[in-house]
Amino acid sequence: MQRRVFAALIGLATLSGGAMAAFASGAADRIPGYIAAAVADPARPQADRDRDAARKPADMLVFMGIKPGQRVVDFMPGYPSYFTGMFADAVGPKGVVYAFIPSELAARVKQPLPASGAHIDPNHPNVIALVSPVDHFATPQKVDIVWTSQNYHDLHDPFMGPADMAVFDKAVFDALKPGGVFVILDHAAQDGSGVRDTNTLHRIDTADLPGEVSVAKD
Repeated sequence: MQRRVFAALIGLATLSGGAMAAFASGAADRIPGYIAAAVADPARPQADRDRDAARKPADMLVFMGIKPGQRVVDFMPGYPSYFTGMFADAVGPKGVVYAFIPSELAARVKQPLPASGAHIDPNHPNVIALVSPVDHFATPQKVDIVWTSQNYHDLHDPFMGPADMAVFDKAVFDALKPGGVFVILDHAAQDGSGVRDTNTLHRIDTADLPGEVSVAKD
């Protein structure tokens, strides 16, 4: 079974398989109870809740196909994370969320990076940090979903090396179970701009990203 890429770019959604058909037909309006509960978790910071109207987290969790018991990677989740806790609630105690933090971020963030393997969220013991150079991306076991939100474009920037995208994208697909999905949520740049604006406007060309990733999965 083929591993797939779902690229949700603001201004454009490029998907494959039955998930897009379900999403387009209104599946996002029928939010499963476990996703509704994840979004309603009282442990979520108010600052995150204030962003929900714009970020539509329940719709995005339906879009990615997250389910209880799954193994999910939240790649470069941020400080603090917006989605990680909701993923942890959605997969439940039988699932796991790996928060993958590239070690290149140590020079940019104001706090020390966690130790790889550490449980980093007291409200969600099923969240485990993975810390390594971005080109060494790997997971302890095969996963159902690799997700990254508004930072895939950063991999092209000087502070990330930049990353070797062929190496990174292949590593992502190697980490996925058969039938697993790689979900990229990012801002769309001007058509034809390629990766020109990744370090300035923090956007990536919608035409550039699917071709880049599809080469890696072949």
